[in-house]
Amino acid sequence: MRRSALIGCGDISIVHVEAIEAIADVVLVAVCDVDPIVAKVAGERWSVPVYTDHQTLLETTPLDVVHVCTPHDQHARVVVDCLEAGVAVLVEKPLAATVEQAERVVAAADRHPDVKVGVCFQNRYNATVEAIRERIVLGDAGRLIGGHATVLWHRTPEYYAARPWRGRMSRSGGGVLINQAIHTLDLLEWLLGDVVAVDAQVSGSRIAPDVDVEDTAILLLDHAGGARSVFVATNVNVVDSPVTLEIDTEHTTFFIRGDLSIRQADGPVETVAERRVETVGRGYWGASHRRLISDFYDRLDDPEPFWIGPREATKSLRIIEEAYRVSGFG
Repeated sequence: MRRSALIGCGDISIVHVEAIEAIADVVLVAVCDVDPIVAKVAGERWSVPVYTDHQTLLETTPLDVVHVCTPHDQHARVVVDCLEAGVAVLVEKPLAATVEQAERVVAAADRHPDVKVGVCFQNRYNATVEAIRERIVLGDAGRLIGGHATVLWHRTPEYYAARPWRGRMSRSGGGVLINQAIHTLDLLEWLLGDVVAVDAQVSGSRIAPDVDVEDTAILLLDHAGGARSVFVATNVNVVDSPVTLEIDTEHTTFFIRGDLSIRQADGPVETVAERRVETVGRGYWGASHRRLISDFYDRLDDPEPFWIGPREATKSLRIIEEAYRVSGFG
């Protein structure tokens, strides 16, 4: 039986516990949050012991896996402490609030190669994304040309007031790019190749006077191999529109808006349906958290590192920080 703990009991933690409960040989044994009230509520909800200091948790409780769901600026320190304690760790995106913090995690993972560490970029497990990746890897679609993606969502002043860290660059590391759109940015890079150049316009905030993170960004990305993509993200759309992603190759156009449409240059349009799952989480989190978390546990005894590890997860942070730099934002 794998013994797991949760560090950080905010909104996304519910999805992690839901996934843990779905795995037969895994049990949640403790929760931890720096806010004692939040920790107490979570402990009562799941009938487990409560901690307000993660070091005390690590020192006193035998654990196999820790799930880190804290605010972004706490990720690096908690993940490094778990690695130093020899406990496998699965951390929510982003890996850290800054590239500098992320590099500390990469260094710690290199020091402890026998301790598994993974990052929740669960949209790589979407059925639609897996279908595109398979066609690209097989070579059926031909040479990659480029693509584009949009994340056109709506956030209110109340959203930031409920969790003030979300609106502070010093704590979140950014706004729409790092908090809402990083999953889609990760997919563009994963499908089209490593980003080698970034041009960007980044602006904000139009949402509330005490929010200093960006709410809108337009990125032009050049990928290794010659592909080019355009990425648009905003939190000031009037509604949460469906995320879109298009990948263009010399023979095929792949387009995701919910389900995937595959249009061949000389053939009919195919459709790949996205998985749906009942969850207590928000709909825009998708349906693949459970698949990623289950896969992480399945690979715990694998001598190879988890395939979405700290070094891989740092790539999207580098794109975001370069976007801030070239646009002069922050």
